[in-house]
Amino acid sequence: MAETDTATAVSAPAPLTRGKRKERLGEVISNKMAKTIVVRVERRFPHPKFKKVVTGYKKFYAHDESSQAKVGDRVRIEETRPLSKTKRWRLVEVVTRSSGVAPVAV
Repeated sequence: MAETDTATAVSAPAPLTRGKRKERLGEVISNKMAKTIVVRVERRFPHPKFKKVVTGYKKFYAHDESSQAKVGDRVRIEETRPLSKTKRWRLVEVVTRSSGVAPVAV
């Protein structure tokens, strides 16, 4: 009997990735804490009983390492490991900058 060489294909190890993480798009409503922003995410859904489209909001605390987000900016945040008691999100990018003009109260 002849020996047959069976070459096993050795593949490179898969690169380390973060996996599929939740992303949200929202508006910065506060940046007064050190390296932390508060992002308000809007959610529109039909009311279960009345079927009218209602708007719900939820606040997320996100980590902003370089303090680049300002109040009013539209930002994209991504789920991450717990960084503190309430902070489980991190800033991915600033999508649009705010105009920087504060509304005047009449």
